[in-house]
Amino acid sequence: MSFLEALTTEVNDLLWSYVLIIALIGVGLWFTIRTRFVQFRLTGEMVRLLSRKTDKEVERKGISSFQAFCISLASRVGTGNLAGVALAISLGGPGAVFWMWLIALLGAASAFVESTLAQIYKVRDGEAFRGGPAYYMEKALNKRWMGILFSILITLCFGLVFNAVQANTITLAFEPFGMNRSILGVLLVAAMALIIFGGVQRIAKTAQVIVPVMAVLYILLALYVLLINVTEIPGVIGLILANAFGFKAVAGGGLGVAVMEGIKRGLFSNEAGMGSAPNAAATAKVSHPVKQGLVQTLGVFTDTLIICSCTAFIILFSGQYTTGEADGIQLTQNALGAEIGSWAGVFVAVAVFLFAFSSLVGNYYYGETNIEFARANSKGWLTAYRLAVLSMVMFGSVAKIQIVWDLADLFMGSMALLNLIAITLLGPIAFAALKDYLSQKKEGKDPVFHVSHIPGLKNVECWGDEERQMEATKTPH
Repeated sequence: MSFLEALTTEVNDLLWSYVLIIALIGVGLWFTIRTRFVQFRLTGEMVRLLSRKTDKEVERKGISSFQAFCISLASRVGTGNLAGVALAISLGGPGAVFWMWLIALLGAASAFVESTLAQIYKVRDGEAFRGGPAYYMEKALNKRWMGILFSILITLCFGLVFNAVQANTITLAFEPFGMNRSILGVLLVAAMALIIFGGVQRIAKTAQVIVPVMAVLYILLALYVLLINVTEIPGVIGLILANAFGFKAVAGGGLGVAVMEGIKRGLFSNEAGMGSAPNAAATAKVSHPVKQGLVQTLGVFTDTLIICSCTAFIILFSGQYTTGEADGIQLTQNALGAEIGSWAGVFVAVAVFLFAFSSLVGNYYYGETNIEFARANSKGWLTAYRLAVLSMVMFGSVAKIQIVWDLADLFMGSMALLNLIAITLLGPIAFAALKDYLSQKKEGKDPVFHVSHIPGLKNVECWGDEERQMEATKTPH
């Protein structure tokens, strides 16, 4: 490649990144204002909804709100929380953490809108539900071509490309301990096959077990590191802010890198506005779409403000990022080793396995539900997709796949921009649903949605029978 070609490629990559960043911040800020800061003022309601007891009939036949939350969190919480944060800090400095926080705080409003829309326009699939951006693009915007394009992008991005990356990270994490990557790859393929041929309820139950366990263990370890470094916390926060937009960042020429790395890695981790989590949000049986919109918003905070921040503080406490000797997962391992001892390498390897395997499960489901959308008679396509997923897991387990990371960034950006256009156009529907929800809450009711609650709402399949909705989702207050 000539110097001119390399320069042109670099410029195009930068332009693409900045377009994505501007779109994410702009749309997130708009939704934050229009919903009157829904992600902050209703945080208590989010926690209450997530902790509600699920009706036994919903547990037996469908996907509960908590299970849908876990499916999306299974995809969000992956190697990005360990390796991605470390990479952002190694490339963009401590200031990248602030921009990661910012994109989560603003992106949470986008997550609320896209997941609420996914619930409104979900469709029945036997006794379960399916939905997501492809569905609201077709039904609400009357643009099936747009839905087809999105379904192709998310299937390739999550089901194949991202899963190859996750599998690669798992096997690399265990390689230093003498484990053969090919053998581990075969074991991963076998485990994935058992789950993905078992259907969405098995996916949900797997995620429901893995996600809370892995998140709690990692957070407990991080809290321990925070406690032994409690006197350094104000200094670390000051370091983050100083490098985010202060004199140090500008003088060092690192402001743009900090912004770009923080926002890109934040998006890769929490997926707010990307259009992936709504596929899981649509599967839940709830009495009002806003309920799941709020629950999915909490997932963004859980991923970035809690789990990613844990990794960031561990790295910054250790000072390992200043040596330049490692980045990615190696930097996280070195940082933990400096704080709690040599056994940290084993712990990180196990954590990577739990984080990444749960992502494999969540990523697979996003592809499955979008194949169902694109093909009415999808059995053959679904079998081919499952075999392709298993092949990519095996490939990722044994290969060096830098090109796959590049493709992942491309598909991720394309998905996000397409979805951001759709939810910006459809935002007023989500705002109206939120108004209806809050109005019922004010009257002391447990909100129940009906298609007639939003005048002019069309092509809605699942919200026309209010009594059935109430019976299907009845739970105690």
